[in-house]
Amino acid sequence: MSKAVQYITNEQGERVGVLLDWSTYSQLSQSSKLDEDCLMGLSVDELNALASCTLAVVEQTRLDDLIARNTESLLCADEVAQLDDLLAKADHLTLLKTRARYTLEIE
Repeated sequence: MSKAVQYITNEQGERVGVLLDWSTYSQLSQSSKLDEDCLMGLSVDELNALASCTLAVVEQTRLDDLIARNTESLLCADEVAQLDDLLAKADHLTLLKTRARYTLEIE
């Protein structure tokens, strides 16, 4: 019977790879596929970049202005639509950032 995990090392004895038996691999690959919040196929660097994303400066400035003016009921219909659009973008970005952080935690 084979070991569930075997490590591949370089000449300095550092671990550079891992071999899993098929059963262990199947369990791990199936569990991550079932978690639809996990962002698969991205590197740690890519996940970190996503986790720290923000709206573009121009969009954030416009959003701040629209929010401030909205509290004073000074927006026209077009500006209300812009505010709704920017808030939706911010919500989507927040969800993406949260999923990236979640993926980093479970990996």
